[in-house]
Amino acid sequence: MSRIITLRDALREAMSEEMRRDESVFLMGEEVAEYNGAYKVSKGMHAEFGDRRVIDTPIAELGFAGIGVGAAINGLRPIVEFMTWNFAVLAFDQIVNNAAKTLSQSASEYKCPIVFRGPSGSAGQLAQQHSQTFESWMANVPGLKVISIIDPKDAKGLMKSAIRDDDPICFMESESFYGHKGEVPEEEYLTPIGVAAVRREGTDVTIVSYNKMMLVALEAADELAKEGISAEVIDLRTIRPLDYKTIVKSVKKTNRLVVVDECWPFAGVSAEVAYEIQKYAFDYLDAPVTRVNSADTSLSYAPTFVEEYLPNPTKVIKAVKSVLYKTA
Repeated sequence: MSRIITLRDALREAMSEEMRRDESVFLMGEEVAEYNGAYKVSKGMHAEFGDRRVIDTPIAELGFAGIGVGAAINGLRPIVEFMTWNFAVLAFDQIVNNAAKTLSQSASEYKCPIVFRGPSGSAGQLAQQHSQTFESWMANVPGLKVISIIDPKDAKGLMKSAIRDDDPICFMESESFYGHKGEVPEEEYLTPIGVAAVRREGTDVTIVSYNKMMLVALEAADELAKEGISAEVIDLRTIRPLDYKTIVKSVKKTNRLVVVDECWPFAGVSAEVAYEIQKYAFDYLDAPVTRVNSADTSLSYAPTFVEEYLPNPTKVIKAVKSVLYKTA
């Protein structure tokens, strides 16, 4: 059976279930314990698991990320929450130079089973240092797996899979959509890492996205349907490893591809998707791959700038019509 719950509740259920199942799992981060989490994702966990397994940290991302990496190498399974991935920039030395390289540097003798999690991307008027999207940054690093979700069912299933995985994982959420609701099974389940999901079937064009841009893509697909344009919408869910086979299968049917990506356009996730499709499905394309990205600039505070900066359904519809050679 299923019920409708929020994204934050799905994440909490996943972490709590894994902590009950495995005593080596623990959560640490700023305000995760006594305050129940900055976004209330860890609400009630400190009361259930206590000070030794739900741990408030100082405002020192490099320090507590390093403690997490050391704990993981020594046999525990830490979940490290960053209040936002913008703050995780301070911890990149631990994530990139230690967690990601542990397996290869030790000739596979040591593993680093750790989950770094928190919100990525814009969350309204939070200005330049608090609005960056980090999926492409982390996916560029060999040794890291990168998951980015918006659907509560996926959030729970992929979080459970991430906690059980032996590799370091960067888990990207959305500050704006912790209250986003979806149907989540009551029984235990795992969602496989590295497998995309077809959210809507279609025949005229493939739209690929992930995280909260999925909501933009689906809204655009609904509007396109009113004009008789059938869009197939694919949710990547995992950025690395990338499930390009699902995209290739779709493009072989639709012959057109639009990628909606909140990352900046240069060297972003959409650029990698475009490369993979030209490599594996070039002969099936009837139009160039088109991308809808955030603007190639830092995000200022003004609400009019925020609106112009981000992808939206109108921009996606325009991109779809361009690959179909239709006038807007």
